Amino acid sequence: MRSVRRAVVVGALALGAVTVSTGPAMAAPVSIPGVGTFDLPAGVTVPAEVTNLLPPAPQAPQAAPAAAPAPFTAPYSSVGQRAADVAQSKIGAPYVYGAAGPNAFDCSGLVQWAFQQVGLNVPRTSYQQASAGQSVPVSALQPGDVVSFYGGSHTGIYIGNGNIVHASTSSQPVKIAPLNSMPVDGARRF
Repeated sequence: MRSVRRAVVVGALALGAVTVSTGPAMAAPVSIPGVGTFDLPAGVTVPAEVTNLLPPAPQAPQAAPAAAPAPFTAPYSSVGQRAADVAQSKIGAPYVYGAAGPNAFDCSGLVQWAFQQVGLNVPRTSYQQASAGQSVPVSALQPGDVVSFYGGSHTGIYIGNGNIVHASTSSQPVKIAPLNSMPVDGARRF
């Protein structure tokens, strides 16, 4: 790039594209951006037609404006995940047949109560829960999916890592159990 600019200036000088006027015999420096500074005799000028042939002088890179910080967003949590978290807050609560919280639960009562706490109404009984929502393969379970056991007579909420939270039976409090500790009938997503 620099040699192209010099060649244009030297060629212009050789072809007589410069004008010389009479004046003092002092040298006057001429700067050509991106090429350098040259001492030309006083009165020697480089016409605009020649300087317009030169590529523009490179600009110093300018710093990009600082990016504004991203606005705060809360971590994403699905309704199902929130229901699973709410159900886990009741670990240790007693099992009572027909109870739907907030201090005691049966299996479907725990499921219904947990989803109500996050703003979603699900059916009351385990059989109704086993046929509501969207069917989900057990291989694709996500936290908050409702899992049915024993032909639909028992339900729990999947919490991840192969576990459910459920109100299992009389004399047992709400607890976490392995998904495969009972025969799985199916799963639903609300």
